[in-house]
Amino acid sequence: MVSLSEFTLEDGKYLVSLARRTVETYLKAGIKITTPKNLPSKYYEKLGVFVTIECLKQVGIKAIKELRGCIGYPYPIKPLIEALIDSAISAAVEDPRFPPMKYHELDDVVFEVSILSKPEEIKVSSRKELPKHIVIGRDGLIVEYGWFKGLLLPQVPVEYKWDTETFLAETCMKAGLPPDSWLISDVKVYRFEAVIFCEKTPN
Repeated sequence: MVSLSEFTLEDGKYLVSLARRTVETYLKAGIKITTPKNLPSKYYEKLGVFVTIECLKQVGIKAIKELRGCIGYPYPIKPLIEALIDSAISAAVEDPRFPPMKYHELDDVVFEVSILSKPEEIKVSSRKELPKHIVIGRDGLIVEYGWFKGLLLPQVPVEYKWDTETFLAETCMKAGLPPDSWLISDVKVYRFEAVIFCEKTPN
């Protein structure tokens, strides 16, 4: 399996621009772009990926980002390039938290692509030890219990300045569970790493 460290800044520029072009084409013409051919082999490896779209708003002298859509594949079940195209369209028009994006919004949003390592379950003898096995800024989390499932990317706790216990609690709530559910032995907690590429400004 390809390592996340193999993805360079040039790869990031290509993938972020592909996410934008995918959404632009879909919003303009209602069609999904054809999967690009003849790219480096790592682009066709099965990898988890998320596409995040954020509105860039100027508040005084500061640019503030507001979430506009975020959807992806937590597990490596599709080639990266295919999963990216699917995720970009879904983030734009299928995120249930937001109305579908309109074409005119494209000049006011930035695209972010997160390529994920395969999630691994964190196994501990005592559930209270879980926070010690999580590194803020490195790890993303998945909480799973039956049909309940929630995921937060590694950049989220950094943005909100959470500690590890808050990160666990917030991921539980994202799964629709009480915040202290991570202390229950039947609730599975997975961690993963990600390499993240983002536009600084629209386009």
